[in-house]
Amino acid sequence: MKEIALHVPGFPRIGAARELKHALERYWRDELSDNELEQTAAALRARHWAAQRDAGLDYVTVGDFALYDHVANHIQLLGCEPARFSFGTAETPLQRYSIMARGRSGRDECSCGSAHAASPALAMTKWFDTNYHYLVPEFDADTLFNLSSERLFDEVAEAQALGHAVKVTLLGPLTFLWLGKGLDDRLGLLDRLLPVYGEILARLKAMGVAWVQLDEPILGLDLPAPWRGAFENAYWQLNQAGAALLVATYFAPLEENLSLACRLPVAGLHVDGVRATHELVNVADWLPAHKVLSIGIVDGRNIWRTDLDLALARLAPVLDKRQGEVWLSTSCSLLHVPYSLADETQLDAELKGWLAFAMEKLDELALLRAAIATPQAPAVQASLAQARAALAGRRASPRVHNAAVAERVATLPADADQRPAPFAERRALQQQRLNLPAFPTTTIGSFPQTETIRTARAAYRRGELDAAAYTTAMRAEIAHAIGQQEMLGLDVLVHGEAERNDMVEYFGEQLAGFAFTQNGWVQSYGSRCVKPPIIWGDVSRPAPMTVAWSVYAQALTDRPVKGMLTGPVTILQWSFVRDDQPRSVTATQIALAMRDEVGDLEQAGIAVIQIDEPALREGLPLRRARHAEYLDWAVRAFRITAGTAGAATQIHTHMCYAEFNDILPQIAALDADVITIETSRSAMALLDGFGSFRYPNDIGPGVYDIHSPRVPDSREIAALLRRAQAVIPSRQLWVNPDCGLKTRGWQETLAALRAMVAAARQLRLEAA
Repeated sequence: MKEIALHVPGFPRIGAARELKHALERYWRDELSDNELEQTAAALRARHWAAQRDAGLDYVTVGDFALYDHVANHIQLLGCEPARFSFGTAETPLQRYSIMARGRSGRDECSCGSAHAASPALAMTKWFDTNYHYLVPEFDADTLFNLSSERLFDEVAEAQALGHAVKVTLLGPLTFLWLGKGLDDRLGLLDRLLPVYGEILARLKAMGVAWVQLDEPILGLDLPAPWRGAFENAYWQLNQAGAALLVATYFAPLEENLSLACRLPVAGLHVDGVRATHELVNVADWLPAHKVLSIGIVDGRNIWRTDLDLALARLAPVLDKRQGEVWLSTSCSLLHVPYSLADETQLDAELKGWLAFAMEKLDELALLRAAIATPQAPAVQASLAQARAALAGRRASPRVHNAAVAERVATLPADADQRPAPFAERRALQQQRLNLPAFPTTTIGSFPQTETIRTARAAYRRGELDAAAYTTAMRAEIAHAIGQQEMLGLDVLVHGEAERNDMVEYFGEQLAGFAFTQNGWVQSYGSRCVKPPIIWGDVSRPAPMTVAWSVYAQALTDRPVKGMLTGPVTILQWSFVRDDQPRSVTATQIALAMRDEVGDLEQAGIAVIQIDEPALREGLPLRRARHAEYLDWAVRAFRITAGTAGAATQIHTHMCYAEFNDILPQIAALDADVITIETSRSAMALLDGFGSFRYPNDIGPGVYDIHSPRVPDSREIAALLRRAQAVIPSRQLWVNPDCGLKTRGWQETLAALRAMVAAARQLRLEAA
């Protein structure tokens, strides 16, 4: 067997200090030119390639970097920007890229001076079962493809000029088509697409690129037979370009697609050795000896140190079997983990020793290779001993387990997840209490996080603002939000969440069993970064978390103000979760903590409580055979949280940026009185499934896209609501934006909500 090579499928893009985020947002504010943004991007790429080389990786990965989203990169590369944007030659590629991501207002003019019709942004949805959001390609029967961007080739030239051995990564053609929308027979476009991929591969080979990684994660899905059948011929054609191709799969086992993946006419195969450990020996058996086997043995999705002894034990039978070349890698791109532990100066020292971020995972790969090649070397033995000590310390730590939490979970009554009355009875009691009009209007929860808010929060965290002064500042912001909502005429108000940094982090900071980093940022979409909490121990709620803020807001108005909570599954999904017990157990612990908060809000007189679960669909396993098990415990966790509420208390939930049609029975089983969902980017198409299913409870389809700066007018919103009426009875409809408003400015927020309220009033007149 040849010497083991090291590589990673991808690396974090945003930079150690979120340099990409800040540069991109300055670019959108016209504070940076195209060239200045590109200079920042080039500096980040150079730094990230150097980090990979310095860690001992044999290839640096090129093509994983994106200013906004890697799928959007492919849309431009493959020349399939949707015609509806009416792009002209005067617009730069960066301007077109931003318009696809953020939309365009019809009132704006481009730099060429020409007016354009309003163009909503591309739809956005979750990247498989992660919290990363990609921009969805749009296809129709007339879609054509052509090589239309030099960005990839320029980046290859950058890396080569810096002396790196380059491995390029691209989305595979079948996965690219699978991820799109707008055409049922997307597979029918494959024959048009493959020649463009062939042209790309030929150019990369001519540039001297050693390997091209083609990501085909759909091989981990339950694929229809035509899609499975298309792989072999497609890759036979691609192989004619002469480039060394590495097909990469991740996030799920291959199962029935294992032999197919191993037979593909390519030079190598990357498999997820974390989520599909049980398949490694079978892959080693099936994959011909002349092909490279790349094993993703270090977890690219979580932040716990690798159990190196266990990893070596799992690799041993594969290495014994393989006569061909073996590479070691992370299971998937490191896009999903923070950059480095180096700057985490405030993290608990013991906990820090249990963790590995992207940079530390590179070191783990190097140590694994060294342990295989020279297991008795003193430096290797010392490093392995240090890793063992950290793992043993975590397993033995008395801080991890809480006997009272375990007892509460074990003795939970069977009916703890049941509301006290069926929906029809609850609805009547709630209407009597709330007296809402038809098409009631509300928002999802957050209002703009202004510079004033962020400055006060930062000063409070630094100790420059005491608790009393901070509370006074946040109360002023809450009062402003309530006043603006009353002025607009909204029916159910929110307090605006001025005091909250993030919908998960805010709660995690107040729950036992959670820890937080200073710089543990990961990209959620575009310039939006989140800092996921680390769930390291048993979860409980030491004290009320939101009650005082909600009570203060409700005292300012006679209209109902929603208590705002994040649901247990979303807290779980958007955290780095402990791996020493089943996720279902951790979800139940969180549910009980949030249940206590629901009870306290209700006791304080809050009549409407929203329990957001945008990540419910995200947590669905990629394989259908595992759906039922996950949905059973996930739905029960939500119902445990809500189950303590009385019949007259209205429970809302919110979900966004995901396909819901395949889990509609389970969404209905949540038994929330009102669900709000994102639908505007799909022009209400996502609502069709709810209509066909005859969703029984009330529903608020989002009527405008909060991720775009464009402001819709009341006619556009009214038209969307009429479309909603065609599939959902009017008596069930609420009116609301797609999602929270924290990323928007007050001026555009007020303009959009004014139009939304006007549209609701128009619909009431039409229904009268």
